[in-house]
Amino acid sequence: MVSVNLYSENSKELEKFLSSFYNSSFDMNENLNWEHKYENPIEITEIIGTFIDNFDDFKIAMWVSLDKGIYINVTEENADNLIKYLYERYPY
Repeated sequence: MVSVNLYSENSKELEKFLSSFYNSSFDMNENLNWEHKYENPIEITEIIGTFIDNFDDFKIAMWVSLDKGIYINVTEENADNLIKYLYERYPY
């Protein structure tokens, strides 16, 4: 199981991003982090792409975990390679 973790210094930034991504209102209750686990690793490519496409619009950080205890910081520089890697590692 893989996970996506979002962090921000402002819970409203997380709310704006998640509300936009899920196309519904989100209430973070002042939480500065959000985590979601995915059964299908390919599903995280959509949120990674949305995060990078809107990188300048939100003050948030994204980390993904593909293997237990190992986290990768998603950046503009590594997002494309990370998405390619996901499709190579999980080709279903």
